[in-house]
Amino acid sequence: MSTFERYLTLWVALCIVVGIALGHFFPGAFQLIGAMEVAKVNLPVAVLVWLMIIPMLIRIDFSALRQVSAHWRGIGVTLFINWALKPFSMALLGWFFIAGVFRPYLPEAQIDSYIAGLILLAAAPCTAMVFVWSNLCRGEPHFTLSQVALNDVIMVIAFAPLVGMLLGLSAITVPWSTLLLSVVLYIVVPVIIAQMLRKTAIARGTLDQLLARLQPYSLIALLATLVLLFAFQGGEIIAQPLVIALLAVPITIQVYLNAGLAYWLNRITGEAHCVAGPSALIGASNFFELAVAAAISLFGLKSGAALATVVGVLIEVPVMLSVVAIVNRSKDWYEAGGAVQRAAHGKGL
Repeated sequence: MSTFERYLTLWVALCIVVGIALGHFFPGAFQLIGAMEVAKVNLPVAVLVWLMIIPMLIRIDFSALRQVSAHWRGIGVTLFINWALKPFSMALLGWFFIAGVFRPYLPEAQIDSYIAGLILLAAAPCTAMVFVWSNLCRGEPHFTLSQVALNDVIMVIAFAPLVGMLLGLSAITVPWSTLLLSVVLYIVVPVIIAQMLRKTAIARGTLDQLLARLQPYSLIALLATLVLLFAFQGGEIIAQPLVIALLAVPITIQVYLNAGLAYWLNRITGEAHCVAGPSALIGASNFFELAVAAAISLFGLKSGAALATVVGVLIEVPVMLSVVAIVNRSKDWYEAGGAVQRAAHGKGL
């Protein structure tokens, strides 16, 4: 691990402070950057996401994807967390904290809207940033790509009815343009670019050199994304610090709850650590672009739902980096127990 990576937590903290300060002192500039979007997808952020994930996608050999079936336990655990647990656990946490414990400290008229935003945030698993988290925990890249692709297919079918059921709506307007454009921009286009670069580098015998050259840009793009996200909302953070802090509580608990459960389930089923790591991270992270767009289309730009989804955007990177750190530091513990479980499965116990 490089010195830069070793102090990544420090750089993240500095980027958060810098982002809030820039957003506060130069709101016009960041409003202009924030307006550079198509179907609620911010194009500068999309470019930074490309820089983050393309180096990871270059490592993927598509001919090896057939081997992912060996990790069916990890796929099953992740699907269970994403679709059978996370939206419902977030709804329960929202009702407990927002409608209960924190109710006296929040605007009464926005309580239901805040809860709706939290549900929207949890109803769709992340599609792009998980490649960064997977890479940082040395995750199996083919598993990560396959799991993301599978979640995208399920999301197209399940997002509307799942959210509609939890929100009590008979009909929900799904921002299909945002959903489809996000999949194209964050998955399809980077995969095509990465595989073209991979093919060229292999032909020239320079694949290792290319990966080494691109790796620093991936982390720099991650930090630049963090500065942008906090700068976009610098004014809101300073204007409503208590509301944002309270909304962050159920979101943060939800991340650790689902990541921890996914990690533990993979361990007791005997799955490899390189699969359990990305499984936990995919199970915990959220597709915040889709959540923000859906909240705005359903409840309005200034609604509590929109603010709740934005809080999810703000805490996504620092909280997920802490999950990455936990996964990495617990590898010895995980593999010690996993060896026992794999032996038990091998004996048919």
